[in-house]
Amino acid sequence: MKESLSPHIDSFLSMVAVEKGLAKNTVEAYSRDLCRLAEFLVSRGVSSWPELKPIHLRSYFSFLRKDGLSNRSIARHIVTARRLCRFLEMEEVIRENPVPPLLLIPPGRKLPQTLSGDDVRALLSQPDPSGLLGSRDRAMLELLYAAGLRVSELVSLETQQINFQGNYLTVKGKGSKVRAVPFGKWANEALIRYVKEIRPRLLKGRSSPSLFITRSAKPLTRQAFWKLIRRYALAAAIDKRVTPHTLRHSFATHLLEGGADLRSVQSMLGHADISTTQIYTHVNGARLKEVHRRFHPRESGDRKVKRNTGVVE
Repeated sequence: MKESLSPHIDSFLSMVAVEKGLAKNTVEAYSRDLCRLAEFLVSRGVSSWPELKPIHLRSYFSFLRKDGLSNRSIARHIVTARRLCRFLEMEEVIRENPVPPLLLIPPGRKLPQTLSGDDVRALLSQPDPSGLLGSRDRAMLELLYAAGLRVSELVSLETQQINFQGNYLTVKGKGSKVRAVPFGKWANEALIRYVKEIRPRLLKGRSSPSLFITRSAKPLTRQAFWKLIRRYALAAAIDKRVTPHTLRHSFATHLLEGGADLRSVQSMLGHADISTTQIYTHVNGARLKEVHRRFHPRESGDRKVKRNTGVVE
């Protein structure tokens, strides 16, 4: 019975991949969500899309909640189902979109977890640059933090995307949007050593367009890099769960705390909407208390405020 639902799911996935230009990972997430939906519908006796009713979807989303999914994850499933049904409506497979309009409640945004400057330095110093893979890993970590890349952007980089003279790289992000991102001297030094000395030794006469490769000259995968960064975080004794995205979050937060403007950070991160970047403008509560303690005239015993001027002596 599930096979009768699959062809339209496949058509929808092809449409969003080609016409909408969505990233491969996003399309794969859609595929997983819709596979789960199809399995649920079949278990409820729904064998074709015209049979789909709002009550089936309400039952499905209730099932997801009972299964322990967070509000954020359920919201994602609702959005996916709504987009599929909109596609089915356009294709005249169904008469109207059966996703109940009031189901979608925007989930609260989680503040991203970031590392302190000391934690970042400890993490970046873990790979041993005297070894082949250590030098590669040091270059990857330095570049990830220096440019605020997504892990998919990092592992898919090709050598031609790096401009050493201008210290910037050209990145193809979500929706195949291209952006130029600068990187600093630390990443530049690590990259130059890797590209000139280490990468040729890993290639052993073979050729590859990929910048970061394994001993077999194949591109390093996302999963392999996740394992690497977790291992280095443990070695650095960082008591947080560190992922590649943690360094991206830290990149954005540290830039804004240092005085960078929001639009510039948005451009470097490759965010289409500035509201996505605004999540990084949160200020740590302890920092607020420290600022209040240092600068509020009633909290500082050795400071006086000139009357009528507000100037602190």
